[in-house]
Amino acid sequence: MKLTVVGCSGSFPSADSACSSYLVEADGFRLLLDMGNGSLGALQRHCGLYDLDAIFLSHLHADHCIDMCAYFVARYYRHEGGRCGPLPVYGPEGTEQRLTTAYEDVPDERSMSEVFDFRTLKSASFEIGPFTVRTERVCHPVESYGIRVEHGGRVLAYSGDTGVCPELGMLAEGADLFLCEASFTHGKEAIPDLHLNGREAGECARAGGVGRLVLTHIPPWTDAAQNLADARAVYGGSVDLAYAGAVYEV
Repeated sequence: MKLTVVGCSGSFPSADSACSSYLVEADGFRLLLDMGNGSLGALQRHCGLYDLDAIFLSHLHADHCIDMCAYFVARYYRHEGGRCGPLPVYGPEGTEQRLTTAYEDVPDERSMSEVFDFRTLKSASFEIGPFTVRTERVCHPVESYGIRVEHGGRVLAYSGDTGVCPELGMLAEGADLFLCEASFTHGKEAIPDLHLNGREAGECARAGGVGRLVLTHIPPWTDAAQNLADARAVYGGSVDLAYAGAVYEV
């Protein structure tokens, strides 16, 4: 499996990165995890505009899904070869309605379902192309899911947005690479069931025996170096900060 960080900024784009979006590839299949603010433009540096095979949306906050509105335009009004066929999109209940509302002016004769095949997420195990995936609902103010992606005996876990919860540990258990949000700073913010800090991400990686931890979704106003140090203080494995364009072989 190859993981490419398309965007990794939390809450809003930074000067260096779009918001959350991660491209996972294996056997010629391309699965995109989230499509936050600015990510559609950045994605085209790594993948053709019409070369995605499936999309997973962890939740419906704008920094994880809003560029789906622009992608609808690109797929609906495709200039060459006609309108694109429906692309599988896995998201929480109400994903189509939420995105249609965000786009606002989709008239009755047009529907996002003409280019997206919306599939409702639940806590479950299933197949997406060559990947065996497991999704678990995690702790966040809106319905939010983390995902575990397996291929060829290797495991990638992605937290989505979450506070500390048992489900996150279940997804991370034994993962070769754990892509984990670290929005907050240890000792500064203390809001339960919202986001993790670097220390909490490190503790989850240690408890799960994770091979490699990559911290992501760090907002521009958070000290990423402090989060990295906090994670390393409690987890002895490899820890990196995600950055736009980073590529990992899982």
